Amino acid sequence: MTTTTPVKKETLPAAPVTNLWDAPFGFPLFHRLSRELDAMFDRFGMERPVLEHVPTMWSPEIEVATKENEFLVRVDVPGMKKEDITVEFTGEHLLIRGERKYEKEEKKEGYFKTERSYGSFCRAVPLPEGVKPEDAKATMSDGVLAITMPMAKIETKSRKLEINEPATAKAIKAA
Repeated sequence: MTTTTPVKKETLPAAPVTNLWDAPFGFPLFHRLSRELDAMFDRFGMERPVLEHVPTMWSPEIEVATKENEFLVRVDVPGMKKEDITVEFTGEHLLIRGERKYEKEEKKEGYFKTERSYGSFCRAVPLPEGVKPEDAKATMSDGVLAITMPMAKIETKSRKLEINEPATAKAIKAA
């Protein structure tokens, strides 16, 4: 007769998760890549946060519509001023560029906190046939840039095309 003695499992206290890649549900490949990048920066005597200060590109939401004889482009640019945005026409495109600068300062008793965010964008919108960019108008309200352009009415001729059966199909039906 053999007896089995239950083995007591030891559980180690969980280490606090300070990095998303260290989490138990994290991705091992990204964790390894993150460690290797950290090691590379350490070898060159650089700290990794240096990359956080590089201006970033961002892309604002855009809506393009054609209404009757008007071409409309709306761009969401919350918190930006009209001085931060340029709108120009280049060939067959409407080019919208801008740079946002967000700064927030908080002063309270015992500390001073500053947050800054920067980013630039460039959006190119192809112009449809018949649009008149020389008569374009731009307005900005509540963080939305609206650009309107009149369009010449383009008449399209249409005709109904009859679908015929091929000659071989007619011969088969006749037999």
